Amino acid sequence: MTTIPLEFDSPDVARLRADLALALRAAAHHGLAEGVCNHFSVELPDGSGRFLLNPRGLMWREVQADDVVLVDAQGRRLAGRHEVEPTAMFIHAAIHRLGRNGCVLHTHMPHATALTLTTDRALDTTLSQNAMRFHGRVAVDAHYNGLALDAREGERIAAALGEADVGFLGNHGVVVCGARIDHAYDDLYYLERACQAQVLALATGRPLVPVAAELAARVGAQTLGERLQSELFFEALRRQL
Repeated sequence: MTTIPLEFDSPDVARLRADLALALRAAAHHGLAEGVCNHFSVELPDGSGRFLLNPRGLMWREVQADDVVLVDAQGRRLAGRHEVEPTAMFIHAAIHRLGRNGCVLHTHMPHATALTLTTDRALDTTLSQNAMRFHGRVAVDAHYNGLALDAREGERIAAALGEADVGFLGNHGVVVCGARIDHAYDDLYYLERACQAQVLALATGRPLVPVAAELAARVGAQTLGERLQSELFFEALRRQL
């Protein structure tokens, strides 16, 4: 069956643009933004490979639906009044092209990034309850290779993620992927909360107490088995922001 490409100003795309802008403002509200850097993107559900992306030069807290831009599978801007930052094109285009999820959130949020600087490089998913939701869902790219200023670096990051929903990029930041914006944002928020708890626990200097991997896997399955809470959280943010 042939899918008709969606127009940038169609109702379906307008809803996605509004949701992407909301996720960006929510991330700023929760302290997950970093200047005018980092990017959120979501594919159009028409099989075209095109995706929506936040623009270059705007603080996340100021992004509205009409600021969002449309780019193609190679990261070239197709619609929207703003420019696109180069590393966004290379990282997000590659993950969308090579990955399996429609939504890609990349941040340098503080506590998650702090863990990428350690020898473990990532969150321990057998510690807090929030961390357990990510058990078996995390990939680590331990090889920092500088700014992603060419297609090869974006493809290398995408390959390191593989089938994982969450990628810890060594000495860099994190990527959270999902099929939907509300689910992906919920994961991003709780990933930072889990990393914050681990960083604070490490700061006490006391030994940490993980649970068995089997229990962590069961808690993760319980959390992902019912996503209504993720959707309600996003709608609550829509009312607030």
